[in-house]
Amino acid sequence: MNRFVYIILIAIAGFSFVSCGKKKVNEPSKGQSGRGQIKVDAIITKPTLLTNQITISGSLLAFEEVALMSEMAGRVVQINLPEGRLVRKGTLLVQLYNDDLQANLKKLQAQLEVQEKIYQRQSDLLKVDGISQSDFDQTSLDVNTIKAGIEVQQTLIRKSQILAPFDGIIGLRNISVGAQITPSTQIATIRMEDKLKLDFSVPEKYSSEIKPGLNVKFTIYGKDTEYDATVIATEGGIDAATRNIKVRALVNSKPEELVPGGFTNVQLTLGENKNAILIPTQAIIPQERNKSVIVSKNGKAHFVMVKTGVRKESKVEITDGINMGDTIVTNGLLFLKEGVKLSFSNVKN
Repeated sequence: MNRFVYIILIAIAGFSFVSCGKKKVNEPSKGQSGRGQIKVDAIITKPTLLTNQITISGSLLAFEEVALMSEMAGRVVQINLPEGRLVRKGTLLVQLYNDDLQANLKKLQAQLEVQEKIYQRQSDLLKVDGISQSDFDQTSLDVNTIKAGIEVQQTLIRKSQILAPFDGIIGLRNISVGAQITPSTQIATIRMEDKLKLDFSVPEKYSSEIKPGLNVKFTIYGKDTEYDATVIATEGGIDAATRNIKVRALVNSKPEELVPGGFTNVQLTLGENKNAILIPTQAIIPQERNKSVIVSKNGKAHFVMVKTGVRKESKVEITDGINMGDTIVTNGLLFLKEGVKLSFSNVKN
């Protein structure tokens, strides 16, 4: 019996020894991490040049473009619409039938010639009381009535002719000789293509930055070449539906690849800040209503609320909350708590 008790005591003592040994083996590891320091990367903030640029969509427009339409109904008797070709201002493009108008004009001109002779004779008779004043006044009225009729006929004849309103390129025509057209018939288009306009819309918050004379750059689909344009005007107010303001710029050159209706990406430079604070986007901790970063002060982590500004590809501007020279933690943010001690693996200036 005593021998059995003795064996049990020896076993208990051995188990206790092994347990104590394991504890001592683990203790050094616990001591290394137990210093309370967590290794992180960080950057030290410094003044940085920040160019505020935004990219928006735009469209190229002909400097002038109109749909050619007639002011009167009639039959087309002559067409001079060279599709895709340049025509000069004042060139006759379409002639409507106007023989009846020309005949009426000749008739009225003949009547005027006779009536003016009568007017001249009665004028001489009036001086010697050979005619009453009322008869002379009637003749004078007849002369003026015929003159007014001539002006009406001349106006109708002009309306039967469609002239080029400016130097431009004729588009595709929609009529042929013999067609009956009305004032609602679109005959063709004419575009002034030696100059182009660029239209785009800018968000309301940037509207105060857009002024005539501002230089903008743009690219077109399929090309990396940058083209220049100069702002010439803005819309009078902000669109209530989109909260954007419409802007129009004049393209400074006209390469062949730039055509009306083309889609563009417009780059706007809206000022520079030589003392901006930029930090990596991963250093920002988003919260429900605000944002924060972790600043190292005296080797400890401190959460600081910040306000952000312009965003770049991998960095964001901080407009309030931190200062130049602050050390900002850039990784391991989810594992840090207020006041925890920090050690740095990599610090970038």
